[in-house]
Amino acid sequence: MTALLEIDGVSKRFGGLEAVQSLSFTVEQRHILGLIGPNGAGKSTVFNLINGVIAPDGGCIRFRGIDITGAPPYRVARHGLARTHQIVQPFMAMTVLDNCTVGAAFGCQNLPLARARETAHEMAALVGLEDRLDTPAAQLTIAAKKRLELARALSARPSLLLLDEVLAGLNPTEIERMIAIIRVIRERGIAILIIEHVMQAVMSLSDRIVVLNSGRKLTEGPPAEVAGNPAVIEAYLGDPGLAEKLRSRPR
Repeated sequence: MTALLEIDGVSKRFGGLEAVQSLSFTVEQRHILGLIGPNGAGKSTVFNLINGVIAPDGGCIRFRGIDITGAPPYRVARHGLARTHQIVQPFMAMTVLDNCTVGAAFGCQNLPLARARETAHEMAALVGLEDRLDTPAAQLTIAAKKRLELARALSARPSLLLLDEVLAGLNPTEIERMIAIIRVIRERGIAILIIEHVMQAVMSLSDRIVVLNSGRKLTEGPPAEVAGNPAVIEAYLGDPGLAEKLRSRPR
């Protein structure tokens, strides 16, 4: 079976900095792939390359077997790929419902307004914002804004969702709530590529992990295998005790 997303030898340079170097990995249908590594490893650059914010200098990106290398974000979205951002970017003056309606109207199904609003209602409810539909995004808490960003992306009806640190800045209760939502998304058949620094969460959610360091793939494998890799411990985890806890954590 062809992978849903194929990253094949992708590279990106910014002046003298090689942000991403000959990177290759795949995301399978209905799977969750974790993308981890130190700050500055190139993780967000990889997301920007995938969804067309920037074009790679080399390599190929294929989604559902279609070459989307360098395609603009709106075209990538039409193919069925959506993302959230590390720093939330809702339309602050617009309501929760209208934010999600925009996602549905400009997503892969290109829904007319009436159907877009139906989808917006459904996705707002999925993330627990059904009672805030008429609230402007600017009035939401950070945790609620993160859930809105997720609902807007889901309203595009993607087959692959890119999640960029959706747990950052959340308290333990909010983290557990977001993890539960991510599991529901996966149960709905949506594949997920997730960048996350909350290691217990990404290790328990992911089917496989890709570790980046200085723009290169350090290793790839099942969570327990990655957590026990000495190179990963040295470059990122730093603490063998933490690595052992991650390896033994139930999924």
